[in-house]
Amino acid sequence: MPNLSSFIRQHSSRILTEWETFARALPLGESMSVVGLRDHARAMLDVIAADLETPQTAREQTEKSKGLAPAERRATLSAAAEHGYGRAASGFTVGQMVAEFRALRASVTRLWTAQQDGFGQAELDDLVRFNEAIDQAIAESLARYSKASDETRERFLAVLGHDLRNPLGAIATSAAFLLESSVLDAEQTTLVRAVESAERRMSRLVEDLLDLALSRLGDGMPITPAAMDLGDVVGEVADEIRASYPNARIETQRSGVLTGSWDRARLAQALTNLVANAVQHGDANAPICVAARGDEREAVISVHNGGPPIPAEKVSRLFAGIGRGVTGTRDRRHLGLGLFIVDKIVEGHHGTLDMESTAEAGTTFTIRIPKSAAERSG
Repeated sequence: MPNLSSFIRQHSSRILTEWETFARALPLGESMSVVGLRDHARAMLDVIAADLETPQTAREQTEKSKGLAPAERRATLSAAAEHGYGRAASGFTVGQMVAEFRALRASVTRLWTAQQDGFGQAELDDLVRFNEAIDQAIAESLARYSKASDETRERFLAVLGHDLRNPLGAIATSAAFLLESSVLDAEQTTLVRAVESAERRMSRLVEDLLDLALSRLGDGMPITPAAMDLGDVVGEVADEIRASYPNARIETQRSGVLTGSWDRARLAQALTNLVANAVQHGDANAPICVAARGDEREAVISVHNGGPPIPAEKVSRLFAGIGRGVTGTRDRRHLGLGLFIVDKIVEGHHGTLDMESTAEAGTTFTIRIPKSAAERSG
């Protein structure tokens, strides 16, 4: 009877027919062309057959079982990587893609064992080698799938943020022109100020989207430190939030030495996100307190609001980014970027970000940063 590699080569069409039937039963499978559906699987079978025919050491066997094939063998498994890329582009889930490999494994094993009169050591070794090769192919495919998914998401965020800037700039310029003119009555002025306020909030969200894309692409949060006064930033942010949320009560406290070497724009962005978050999720009848204090070593900024505490089960997801933040059912329209951006800005200043939330005391976010953004906290 043929060994497993010979069987795969002789019966590849039959194996692929079974595998195609399974793949077509998956969601989105019907939209795949026969050629597209078979090409990667046929190439993977060829690679697996060649792998079964190639001697390997015990160490190579162990590494491959962990998805760590030697470099020269990983290069030959590009079919599996391309399969992962194609499945990501076609909208397949990870589970569906892994199910395809399970089906391929099951088809080959079932068809080959049905032709065997008995099993000796050579046949068992072939099965072990075959399963190792499938595991390696899965590892290659998953790695490429994940990379393709990340690239698509980050590209979407970057394009979205970039393309929104131009119309928002036009809105801001038009609103400013109308407010500076003398042609508006009181009611019209109120409406245009509302448009201006909405543009500022949208612009902050666009900046958050761009920062998220940049951070997730591995470039980190760009920080450009320069001499500045943190007390001035606290006042400016409070004024901006009051303009955006006229009904909010924003109180500020400043004490100690608040000068240092930081990125003014980034700290203003972080503080704006924290205060806006407090307005959106805090008690509308209670004031929001923004406090800044400093000494010769560090500066501490806190933002406190009353209202219900953040549920304990959501605390670990606060700074995770899109879709994983603290927002509940009533706030699903928010992307949950704000706290993620704050965390990255504080990290870029080598500081720390802490949160305390109780029913009695309310919620407080506290930022601690060294007096120079170039210093690592301690």
